[in-house]
Amino acid sequence: MAVKPPSSIEELIESLRVLPGVGPKSAQRMAYHLLQHDKPGALRLASSLRLATEVVRRCIRCNSFTEDELCNTCASPKRDPSLLCVVETPADLVMMEQTMAFHGLYFVLMGRISPLDGIGPKEVGIDKLITRALDGVVKEVILATNFTHEGEATAHYIYEALKAHGLKVTRLARGVPLGGELEYVDPGTIAQALVDRRSAS
Repeated sequence: MAVKPPSSIEELIESLRVLPGVGPKSAQRMAYHLLQHDKPGALRLASSLRLATEVVRRCIRCNSFTEDELCNTCASPKRDPSLLCVVETPADLVMMEQTMAFHGLYFVLMGRISPLDGIGPKEVGIDKLITRALDGVVKEVILATNFTHEGEATAHYIYEALKAHGLKVTRLARGVPLGGELEYVDPGTIAQALVDRRSAS
């Protein structure tokens, strides 16, 4: 007869399974590791999760996570308010910032249109995005949704919603990654790189 863990451990394992990519075995391994080897780490994790869920909210301008009414990016006078970059998640915003190549502002959709999952324009806040983009200050909207079917559908929907308002709407270019060798790049990426080619000068 299999030994059944205490119900509190079962609850911890199930709780860890809410994390993306964590299955039953991984969750079990994490739970036992925390309890056996790192109880202070487990307590810190619990405390951090509780604090974050209590104090983190959405920025009133960009919809990303913040502890204040405005996030640091939206509150910065150094950003160019005429450029608005649309991303799917706060993690995508962080990646864009790490490039240090964009100095405008953002709008975070917190998802993407996916009819099969019952997620439409309303669920990802596209109405709020359109209101934000038409504030009279934004001159260009840069669509930086992911290059998945859902991301492309989301970008297309936003483009169609904004094009009649005289705003410049652009899409991130796709192409061969820096340091990439053509031999290892998929044909679709190479084809798109050809379409998006620019002057070699």
